[in-house]
Amino acid sequence: MCGIAGAWSPHPDMGVTELDALGRRMGDAIAHRGPDDHGTWVDAAAGLVLSHRRLSIVDLSPEGHQPMASADGRWVIAFNGEIYNHRVLRAELQALGHAFRGHSDTEVLLAAIVQWGVQATLERGNGMLAFAAWDRHERTLWLARDRVGKKPLYYGWATDGTLLFGSELSALRAHPSLRTEVNPDALALLLRLDYIPAPYSILRDVHKLPAGHLLRLDADALAAGNRGHDPQHAAHAWWNAQQHQEAAIARGFDGDEDAATEALDALLRDAVSLRMEADVPLGAFLSGGTDSSLVTALMQAQSSRAVRSFSIGFDNAVHDESAYAAAVARHLGTDHTELHADGRAALDLVPDMARMFDEPFADSSQLPTALLCRLARQHVTVALSGDGGDELFFGYGRYNRALRNEARLSRLPRQLLARMAGNPGEKSRLGGLAALRAELSAINLQGIAQQRVSRWRQPERVVHGAQRAITAYDDPRAMLRNGSNADRLMAMDFACYLPEDILTKVDRASMAVALEARAPLLDSRVVELAWSLPMSMKYRDGELKYLPKKLLQRYLPSELVYRPKSGFGAPVGDWLRGPLRDWAEAQLDERRLREEGHFDPACIRAIWRDFLGGQRKWHTHLWGVLMFQAWKEHWR
Repeated sequence: MCGIAGAWSPHPDMGVTELDALGRRMGDAIAHRGPDDHGTWVDAAAGLVLSHRRLSIVDLSPEGHQPMASADGRWVIAFNGEIYNHRVLRAELQALGHAFRGHSDTEVLLAAIVQWGVQATLERGNGMLAFAAWDRHERTLWLARDRVGKKPLYYGWATDGTLLFGSELSALRAHPSLRTEVNPDALALLLRLDYIPAPYSILRDVHKLPAGHLLRLDADALAAGNRGHDPQHAAHAWWNAQQHQEAAIARGFDGDEDAATEALDALLRDAVSLRMEADVPLGAFLSGGTDSSLVTALMQAQSSRAVRSFSIGFDNAVHDESAYAAAVARHLGTDHTELHADGRAALDLVPDMARMFDEPFADSSQLPTALLCRLARQHVTVALSGDGGDELFFGYGRYNRALRNEARLSRLPRQLLARMAGNPGEKSRLGGLAALRAELSAINLQGIAQQRVSRWRQPERVVHGAQRAITAYDDPRAMLRNGSNADRLMAMDFACYLPEDILTKVDRASMAVALEARAPLLDSRVVELAWSLPMSMKYRDGELKYLPKKLLQRYLPSELVYRPKSGFGAPVGDWLRGPLRDWAEAQLDERRLREEGHFDPACIRAIWRDFLGGQRKWHTHLWGVLMFQAWKEHWR
């Protein structure tokens, strides 16, 4: 787990010293991702520099230093992530005549690229990654991101024509010629979703490589990107989640419920085992919920010593699951550490959110996630999480609400209803008749899903110059062509919410303290098994995540398995009316809003006044604005 960065100029007029200095600046900007080692590699004739910051996990020796060159000298790579099946690949490659200096997965990755090529290597690998690989013979740069999107990768063009890329925006901003103009369409997405999904970024000239995508750039593509042509046409999906899900649904699962339980146990046990390999201490995030409890149970079942587990709780009981986590830890026999925050610790983090998340991000669970990562990092360097279970096994209550609404509306004349209902805009967030009118205005399942996931319903009206950007919740091409509506709801979240909110949150919060987070439930084998299962094994008789809970009963008593889901949030509304009020007032100052020119000040101030007057739900609207304002202040 590391941080990568680099630059490629179409005008190679910089010398080795200048390119090396640029690479160091870019790497230093993301030093928190890799405090153990740093390196740069320069091809002055091509105008290219690769930079790497290392968090040492596997092979702590100098043999794991990056950027790393292949044995034949053709390829050079800056790699962020882990290849969990690197031992199997190493054995294959040794049988084909490859020799290895150390035991790092990076060296295996390079040898695999030499042997099989970039895309075939990605397809053979099991892991999380983002990398930049330079082919010295073909003078071609390859940028890649893993199947699910666990590791981030930004890229864009500076005004002098230089291609910039890196794990975080701050690496790109280290180049003096990067334009930092805010993309209003992306800002509107932030208000709508709490995050900015790929391929968009908050900066107009910067993109995020989507999950499962590969971008190949030669000199012509480099020049085209500099001229403003959309580089997305050059990126392609080396792993298309939608196609794999459709194929898994068509294939189905050949077996009964007991066979499915055995299959999930075997695959998930192996996925956990692979992710327990590390040359540094490791542990587990344990919330007490189904997914983290299952991962922790499988870790403990395969460990000769007590697994280190970590949880966090708040004084606000609505957001506190720490008692369940402690009970699970006692039953499993883990070495459990709990932080019970009175809110002050989380509040102290708020001013640091802009630096930690690097791009505006407004999921309020960022605060407890950051605290949990800080707690874990005091004891371990790697932590396993339960991320992904909700999107694979029907884990959100909003899925049921969306299906219920779709069933009711399908019996009504939808087009006529939509015209009659209209859209009450932001007031639909408050419930009652306004919410009903908004629901009636949805003409298909995607429209209903948007109602479930949106904060601001019409953010383009409050963000100056914004137009609606297309996401998996809008694009008809993103809809599964087979399966049920429940499958389609989960597929939309898998494509957008999971990589761009959940995994982004965990990546930034963990890497801010140099902690590696691993997600066994998102092993591609587990993912495709989940997709193949019928809905009756995911939701039955009102029980969400039916099959994972059935499996968890092998490790925990029923009273710890079957309990209400409370989520992992923070009491932001209480904080904004209390200890954060002065900070929020400064961020939402009417004069500042007007001078900066991003928002309609009258609308923002009206919502702020209504919130202070007692309207309880407006804090979700305000948090996105506040996180953007804090981000602007940080970079200014």
